[in-house]
Amino acid sequence: MHPLIVREIATKLSINLKINTVDYQSYKTVSANAQSVNKEWVVIDATDLVLGRLASRVSLILRGKNKVNYTPHVDCGDNVIILNANKVRLTGKKLTDKVYVRHTGYPGGQRFATPKELLVRKPLAVVEEAVRGMLPKNKLGAKLFRNLYVYEGSEHPHEAQKPRTIKLNEI
Repeated sequence: MHPLIVREIATKLSINLKINTVDYQSYKTVSANAQSVNKEWVVIDATDLVLGRLASRVSLILRGKNKVNYTPHVDCGDNVIILNANKVRLTGKKLTDKVYVRHTGYPGGQRFATPKELLVRKPLAVVEEAVRGMLPKNKLGAKLFRNLYVYEGSEHPHEAQKPRTIKLNEI
């Protein structure tokens, strides 16, 4: 029964009950939305960082899970700039044994590539694919992926946004 109904019945029967009432307004869950989210710009230097560890931390920042007001269905993450993506490191035999599979859309159009070949041909694709694989596979994941900017060198055109540089162990 609702506490107010119990109290009303108790007063009619002149019974003294101690009922704890709860201020329901103080227990409302705050849910972030597009207007209330504070999006920042973050720069990460990928030189000699392990690809998987880099991708998992970047996906966490893109998702906004490092913030207090994280909401699963809202883009509340930061914009991430990754520099020196071609200097990322892969451990073990992944450089030669890992295989990226894609399809051209035509019959017999399945194509295979190793990270070694991709780093020569499209160095940014290795980092982008690793991060994309750790984001949700839906419309929100596609929107979050657009907040990622990957560059080969140590220069980027986003100085106007005043990004802050972070080390991955600070997160």
